[in-house]
Amino acid sequence: MEPFGSRLHQALAKRGPLCVGIDPHASLLAAWGLSDDVHGVERFSRTVVEALAERVAVFKPQAAFFERFGSRGMAILESTIRQLRDAGALVLLDVKRGDIGSTMAAYADAYLNPSSPIYVDAITVSPFLGFGSLRPAFDSAALHGGGVFVLALTSNPEGSQVQHARTADGRTVAQLLLDEIAQLNAGAEPLGSIGAVVGATVGRTGEDLSRTNGPFLVPGLGAQGGDPAGLREIFGDSIDAVLPSYSREVLAGGPTVRGLIDATERSLDACRRALGG
Repeated sequence: MEPFGSRLHQALAKRGPLCVGIDPHASLLAAWGLSDDVHGVERFSRTVVEALAERVAVFKPQAAFFERFGSRGMAILESTIRQLRDAGALVLLDVKRGDIGSTMAAYADAYLNPSSPIYVDAITVSPFLGFGSLRPAFDSAALHGGGVFVLALTSNPEGSQVQHARTADGRTVAQLLLDEIAQLNAGAEPLGSIGAVVGATVGRTGEDLSRTNGPFLVPGLGAQGGDPAGLREIFGDSIDAVLPSYSREVLAGGPTVRGLIDATERSLDACRRALGG
């Protein structure tokens, strides 16, 4: 399959620079007038697909909100993934997996192997066990044309305890991760398939993002406090590689299809203005 970086570049050019989260948490289901059970999650997911599947470039389902309902919740997730991909959208599953050896290989096989029922275009991963421990995910992505987004500079206040710590050579942990990603993406055109997760509220951190040559998944926009107008301050000349991600800001437009479409168009317009300069 064509590399994820290339497919992402094409999707953003066609549908615009936007990723929409699919996060059916209890308070959102209640706001939509839905029950906090598999029936509510199924109705919620079906409405998002109906409204946005053919309009948005990338969707980011949060696996935990489906996993909490066991096998029936996972069946809804599988169906949602299939419908989104059938509509031409890319699916980035937010699972934040991170382990070693055969376990990491099994995670990679579950999400990045086309033979899996929960196969997606890309996943998020956690590098806490060391960047090298993620090698099975990188290898599977390369083999099957998938993508991997590594947590690097997150917006949560606890993240700085690890991400801003200094390594033996003086780099921050975040910079080490960004440099490792850059090596994997070296020479890729128009964009590498290994990305970094960088929160929209991190501001100027001092890290060098310019050599990564991969996409930046940027959560935290809208209801979480991030403003598209501030993206250029964070990413500078790498602004073209930014994938802005909205969840609550868009999903609050439900439960109607029209409300979701309107909220999406507002968010996409804001991102286009900010990224277009």
